[in-house]
Amino acid sequence: MLICSRENFAFIAVPKTGTTAVEMALKPRADIILTKFRKHITAQRFHNKIAPFLDEVFDLRPDRVAVMRDPVEQIRSWYRYRAGSRQKGTETATHGLSFDEFVADVIADDPPPHAGIGSQWNMLTSGKGAVLVHHLFAHEAPVAFRGFLNDRFGEEIRLKPKNVSPQVDAPLSPSMLARLRAARAEEFALYDRLMDAGGHLVTRIG
Repeated sequence: MLICSRENFAFIAVPKTGTTAVEMALKPRADIILTKFRKHITAQRFHNKIAPFLDEVFDLRPDRVAVMRDPVEQIRSWYRYRAGSRQKGTETATHGLSFDEFVADVIADDPPPHAGIGSQWNMLTSGKGAVLVHHLFAHEAPVAFRGFLNDRFGEEIRLKPKNVSPQVDAPLSPSMLARLRAARAEEFALYDRLMDAGGHLVTRIG
């Protein structure tokens, strides 16, 4: 997460949506940067804890911005990342697992360590399902996001790919896709809303 006060901008970093590229591009312009274990603070935690602090101490009420990825592709990116050489031999590695098996573990009631990836829905919404970012962009519609950044910062913001997951075959069977869609129906519905909005969903937050 990072906050740029002059541009009235707060970036909520949803895992596996290109957040490292955004962080590297905006880091020189940011006043507050949370990295490592604090990088992926949820929108709800920002809403409940950080936003009131910024308002009280700095009289700052930044627009919250985030990127959401196609739910299947976001989970596939986790699978590929954990199939990399740096993960080999750890409890989070996905070596020896098919993508179908990984997805089944992700949606299990008690996911094993390698499948404990959270969800974009939980990153972006309140406990009651309200979207808690003002501007939500689709990872698959990068032109809208880049245009927003350029307008907000008054210059061209170049996002260079960083921390890209290794290429690993990861087909998903129709039956497992159906199970995933049923298990994460709210997340798929939010992504559909986002795409119906042209890849940029604007939300008023009370």
